[in-house]
Amino acid sequence: MTAQNHTFPESLKTPLRDLGLQIAGTRLEPIVAEFIAELDAAQVPIKPRCYLSTEWGVPFGTIAIGMPFYLARPDLTELHAERVGHIEGFNRTDILRYLRHEMGHVVNYAYRLYDSEEWVKLFGAITQPYLEDYRPSPFSRRYVRHLPGWYAQKHPDEDWSETFAVWMTPAKDWRAEYAQWPTALAKLEYCDRTIAALRTRQPATVSVELDEDVRELPYSLDQFYERISTDPDAMPQGLAGALRAIFEDLSEADGSAASKRSASGLIKKMERELLDNVFRWTGHFPERTRVLLRHLGQLADQLALGYPESEEVRARMAVTTLVTALAMNHVHTGGYMP
Repeated sequence: MTAQNHTFPESLKTPLRDLGLQIAGTRLEPIVAEFIAELDAAQVPIKPRCYLSTEWGVPFGTIAIGMPFYLARPDLTELHAERVGHIEGFNRTDILRYLRHEMGHVVNYAYRLYDSEEWVKLFGAITQPYLEDYRPSPFSRRYVRHLPGWYAQKHPDEDWSETFAVWMTPAKDWRAEYAQWPTALAKLEYCDRTIAALRTRQPATVSVELDEDVRELPYSLDQFYERISTDPDAMPQGLAGALRAIFEDLSEADGSAASKRSASGLIKKMERELLDNVFRWTGHFPERTRVLLRHLGQLADQLALGYPESEEVRARMAVTTLVTALAMNHVHTGGYMP
């Protein structure tokens, strides 16, 4: 990794507030400008303040959008990928996707939509407990699809924000896309009517109070990643047998005495792609998938598992299927195995 004039052995210990991070002059600046132009085109009657923070978010009751600081510099983005394995905003398109979602929170808080009877009827009470662990129903027609992990199903506030994001996405024909999804369509039509009505209303709040402003954070990159690290879930018995079945079957299918490639090497090579795709389609958090994959890699090394080069496509398919099945179990039961 090229650190682009930054020496990581020093800056890993430097307080974040001293790294000089800002949106201006980075790849984020034109993306934010494009986002503001989208708001103008959609005639959204309020503009947010964007700033760098530790993660995506809008402090409750404000119109300020926090963007992850690691998106402001390529070396920090790569460091985050190395430490966490998942980037929320890996390119321009993805960053715009997150900005549209966060703008839904801005509109909700600015106009206190969550207090209206119709909002509560469609989305639920904003006072519902906000749980980090939620159990989505994949492909439910009650919710729109925007961010990965069926995020609209997490909480009423997220349901509204995902609905708003779909509504404001340029060139998206949401009426046609959700024509056969009556509940989701009703939410989108409510959003369309509401934004039109808000154009003649003053917002209830225009606070831009910032939370976790990177310019004020006293801890270093090392301390930041220590803070967000999670305790790994206990790994169940039986995974060794599943791995052995996959790779022994592949060896038998090839039937040659050719040298084998490392199963753990394949699992490591697949990690980043699996983190993103498993989260998108199951809702299993990337940090958990990463721990699971590294556990599988360790087991593969302990069992000295390998596969013929000619069977790599089948090996990838088998590992992907296994990890997806385990992730779905975890999302819906709280554990990888019964």
